Amino acid sequence: MNNPHSESITISIDEICEAIPHRYPMLLIDRLVEARPPEYGVGIKNVTMNEWFFQGHFPGRPVMPGVLIVEAMAQTAGVLVTKSLQLSNTNRVVYFMTIDEARFRKPVVPGDTLRLVVEKIRARGPVWKFQGKAMVDDQVVAEAIFSAMIADEV
Repeated sequence: MNNPHSESITISIDEICEAIPHRYPMLLIDRLVEARPPEYGVGIKNVTMNEWFFQGHFPGRPVMPGVLIVEAMAQTAGVLVTKSLQLSNTNRVVYFMTIDEARFRKPVVPGDTLRLVVEKIRARGPVWKFQGKAMVDDQVVAEAIFSAMIADEV
């Protein structure tokens, strides 16, 4: 899946904001340090104590919710799709369809840097399927297979 012969690019936070509609507090990626749209990408999320979800998850023992880790993987994939199809600044958006085989291996806590590795499994028409892994210090903390559909903004 990952083509070592294609040129890798980096994608800044400004380019991410052009590519996907997410904004604070739901923008969960800070940059893509490696990207080969639409096949492969590595997103980064710097997890800080200031995250809104730590107020209630859990007081005194902050843990990033697993569903938000999967969302961060999906946002990384969404940037790849949007960039490859040149959907930035259009009325098209990428919506979640499925999450399969989600596994959560280790808690993500303030101070961690999430490395979000996503690879395209397939694309058929408007439906795209990816596999993703979230890693902290080269250790897998979460993984999932997910699909999304490109649709008009509602």
